[in-house]
Amino acid sequence: MTMKQPVAELDSRFSSANATPIAWATACAQMEQAEVFWLSTVRPDGRPHVTTLLALWLDGALYFSTGAGEQKAKNLTHNAHCTLTTGSNTLNQEGLDLVVEGAAVRVNDGVKLQRVADRYESKYGSHWRYIVRDNALYHAHEAERGAAAEAAVVYEVAPTTAFGFGKGAVFSQTRWRF
Repeated sequence: MTMKQPVAELDSRFSSANATPIAWATACAQMEQAEVFWLSTVRPDGRPHVTTLLALWLDGALYFSTGAGEQKAKNLTHNAHCTLTTGSNTLNQEGLDLVVEGAAVRVNDGVKLQRVADRYESKYGSHWRYIVRDNALYHAHEAERGAAAEAAVVYEVAPTTAFGFGKGAVFSQTRWRF
Protein backbone atom coordinates (compact mmCIF):
# COMPACT_ATOMS: atom_id res chain seq x y z
CA MET A 1 0.00 0.00 0.00
CA THR A 2 1.52 3.32 -1.04
CA MET A 3 0.75 5.92 1.54
CA LYS A 4 0.54 9.60 0.68
CA GLN A 5 3.04 11.52 2.78
CA PRO A 6 1.32 13.75 5.34
CA VAL A 7 1.91 17.46 5.67
CA ALA A 8 4.11 18.17 8.70
CA GLU A 9 3.57 21.35 10.71
CA LEU A 10 5.71 22.46 13.66
CA ASP A 11 3.75 24.19 16.43
CA SER A 12 6.18 26.86 17.62
CA ARG A 13 4.10 27.51 20.76
CA PHE A 14 5.19 24.15 22.17
CA SER A 15 8.62 23.81 20.53
CA SER A 16 12.14 24.98 21.31
CA ALA A 17 13.40 27.91 19.24
CA ASN A 18 15.73 25.65 17.23
CA ALA A 19 13.20 22.83 16.66
CA THR A 20 12.27 21.52 13.25
CA PRO A 21 9.31 19.32 12.27
CA ILE A 22 9.90 15.62 12.88
CA ALA A 23 10.03 13.56 9.70
CA TRP A 24 7.07 11.21 9.21
CA ALA A 25 9.55 8.43 8.43
CA THR A 26 10.97 8.84 11.95
CA ALA A 27 7.50 8.49 13.46
CA CYS A 28 6.77 5.41 11.33
CA ALA A 29 10.02 3.77 12.41
CA GLN A 30 9.16 4.35 16.06
CA MET A 31 5.64 2.93 15.65
CA GLU A 32 7.09 -0.10 13.93
CA GLN A 33 9.40 -0.76 16.89
CA ALA A 34 7.16 0.33 19.79
CA GLU A 35 5.97 -2.59 21.89
CA VAL A 36 3.22 -1.02 24.01
CA PHE A 37 0.48 1.34 22.90
CA TRP A 38 -2.41 3.01 24.74
CA LEU A 39 -5.82 2.91 23.06
CA SER A 40 -8.41 5.58 23.91
CA THR A 41 -12.05 4.97 22.98
CA VAL A 42 -15.38 6.43 24.06
CA ARG A 43 -18.05 4.41 25.86
CA PRO A 44 -21.64 4.65 24.61
CA ASP A 45 -22.48 6.94 27.55
CA GLY A 46 -19.66 9.34 26.58
CA ARG A 47 -17.13 8.36 29.26
CA PRO A 48 -13.56 7.76 28.09
CA HIS A 49 -11.92 4.33 28.17
CA VAL A 50 -8.13 3.86 27.98
CA THR A 51 -6.23 0.59 27.95
CA THR A 52 -2.82 -0.72 26.99
CA LEU A 53 -2.38 -3.16 24.14
CA LEU A 54 0.04 -4.49 21.57
CA ALA A 55 -0.16 -2.89 18.15
CA LEU A 56 1.53 -3.17 14.79
CA TRP A 57 2.50 -0.53 12.23
CA LEU A 58 1.96 -2.17 8.85
CA ASP A 59 1.28 -0.67 5.42
CA GLY A 60 0.63 2.83 6.73
CA ALA A 61 -1.82 1.88 9.49
CA LEU A 62 -1.87 0.62 13.07
CA TYR A 63 -3.43 -2.79 13.78
CA PHE A 64 -4.52 -4.26 17.09
CA SER A 65 -6.65 -7.17 18.25
CA THR A 66 -9.13 -7.68 21.05
CA GLY A 67 -11.88 -10.02 22.13
CA ALA A 68 -15.28 -9.11 20.68
CA GLY A 69 -16.74 -8.89 24.19
CA GLU A 70 -14.08 -6.60 25.61
CA GLN A 71 -14.93 -2.99 26.48
CA LYS A 72 -12.79 -1.50 23.71
CA ALA A 73 -14.57 -3.60 21.07
CA LYS A 74 -17.96 -2.61 22.44
CA ASN A 75 -16.91 1.04 22.38
CA LEU A 76 -15.65 0.83 18.80
CA THR A 77 -18.95 -0.72 17.70
CA HIS A 78 -20.68 2.38 19.02
CA ASN A 79 -18.04 4.95 17.90
CA ALA A 80 -15.13 3.98 15.66
CA HIS A 81 -13.08 7.11 16.40
CA CYS A 82 -10.09 6.36 18.59
CA THR A 83 -6.58 7.42 19.50
CA LEU A 84 -3.46 5.27 19.88
CA THR A 85 -0.41 6.61 21.71
CA THR A 86 3.08 5.33 22.35
CA GLY A 87 6.29 6.75 23.73
CA SER A 88 7.87 6.99 27.16
CA ASN A 89 7.05 8.60 30.46
CA THR A 90 10.28 10.59 30.70
CA LEU A 91 10.55 14.32 30.11
CA ASN A 92 14.21 15.27 29.74
CA GLN A 93 15.50 12.08 28.11
CA GLU A 94 15.72 12.12 24.31
CA GLY A 95 12.61 10.56 22.83
CA LEU A 96 9.47 10.89 20.81
CA ASP A 97 5.91 10.44 22.03
CA LEU A 98 3.34 9.74 19.31
CA VAL A 99 -0.43 10.19 19.13
CA VAL A 100 -2.37 8.76 16.17
CA GLU A 101 -6.02 9.65 15.61
CA GLY A 102 -8.29 7.74 13.25
CA ALA A 103 -11.29 5.45 12.92
CA ALA A 104 -10.98 1.75 13.75
CA VAL A 105 -12.21 -0.52 10.97
CA ARG A 106 -12.61 -4.25 11.59
CA VAL A 107 -10.41 -6.35 9.32
CA ASN A 108 -12.19 -9.26 7.63
CA ASP A 109 -9.84 -9.96 4.74
CA GLY A 110 -8.08 -13.31 5.25
CA VAL A 111 -4.89 -12.28 3.44
CA LYS A 112 -4.55 -9.12 5.52
CA LEU A 113 -5.34 -11.05 8.71
CA GLN A 114 -2.57 -13.52 7.88
CA ARG A 115 -0.10 -10.64 7.36
CA VAL A 116 -1.15 -9.22 10.74
CA ALA A 117 -0.79 -12.64 12.39
CA ASP A 118 2.68 -13.10 10.88
CA ARG A 119 3.73 -9.63 12.02
CA TYR A 120 2.52 -10.27 15.61
CA GLU A 121 4.76 -13.31 15.84
CA SER A 122 7.80 -11.66 14.22
CA LYS A 123 7.48 -8.58 16.44
CA TYR A 124 6.39 -10.06 19.78
CA GLY A 125 7.66 -13.65 19.62
CA SER A 126 6.21 -17.14 19.43
CA HIS A 127 3.81 -16.59 22.35
CA TRP A 128 1.90 -14.27 19.99
CA ARG A 129 1.51 -16.84 17.21
CA TYR A 130 -1.99 -16.73 15.76
CA ILE A 131 -4.09 -18.93 13.49
CA VAL A 132 -6.47 -17.15 11.11
CA ARG A 133 -9.97 -18.62 11.08
CA ASP A 134 -13.49 -17.23 10.60
CA ASN A 135 -12.30 -13.63 10.00
CA ALA A 136 -10.49 -13.56 13.34
CA LEU A 137 -7.24 -14.54 15.04
CA TYR A 138 -6.92 -17.41 17.51
CA HIS A 139 -3.92 -17.99 19.78
CA ALA A 140 -2.13 -20.99 18.27
CA HIS A 141 -1.05 -22.24 21.71
CA GLU A 142 -4.66 -22.55 22.86
CA ALA A 143 -5.70 -24.30 19.65
CA GLU A 144 -2.76 -26.73 19.86
CA ARG A 145 -3.66 -27.88 23.36
CA GLY A 146 -7.35 -28.20 22.50
CA ALA A 147 -8.45 -25.31 24.71
CA ALA A 148 -11.52 -23.31 23.78
CA ALA A 149 -9.87 -20.32 22.16
CA GLU A 150 -11.60 -16.96 22.10
CA ALA A 151 -11.56 -15.14 18.78
CA ALA A 152 -9.54 -11.97 18.62
CA VAL A 153 -11.00 -9.49 16.16
CA VAL A 154 -8.55 -7.20 14.40
CA TYR A 155 -8.93 -3.48 13.83
CA GLU A 156 -7.07 -1.22 11.43
CA VAL A 157 -6.57 2.47 12.23
CA ALA A 158 -5.33 4.59 9.33
CA PRO A 159 -4.13 7.94 10.67
CA THR A 160 -6.23 11.01 9.95
CA THR A 161 -4.08 13.22 12.17
CA ALA A 162 -0.97 12.40 14.17
CA PHE A 163 1.19 14.30 16.62
CA GLY A 164 4.84 13.85 17.58
CA PHE A 165 6.24 15.30 20.77
CA GLY A 166 10.03 15.45 20.68
CA LYS A 167 11.73 15.56 24.09
CA GLY A 168 15.19 16.02 25.50
CA ALA A 169 17.59 18.80 24.52
CA VAL A 170 15.10 20.10 21.93
CA PHE A 171 11.36 20.01 22.52
CA SER A 172 9.05 19.97 19.53
CA GLN A 173 5.44 19.40 18.63
CA THR A 174 4.78 18.22 15.08
CA ARG A 175 1.32 17.69 13.61
CA TRP A 176 0.93 15.51 10.55
CA ARG A 177 -2.23 15.99 8.46
CA PHE A 178 -3.21 13.25 6.02
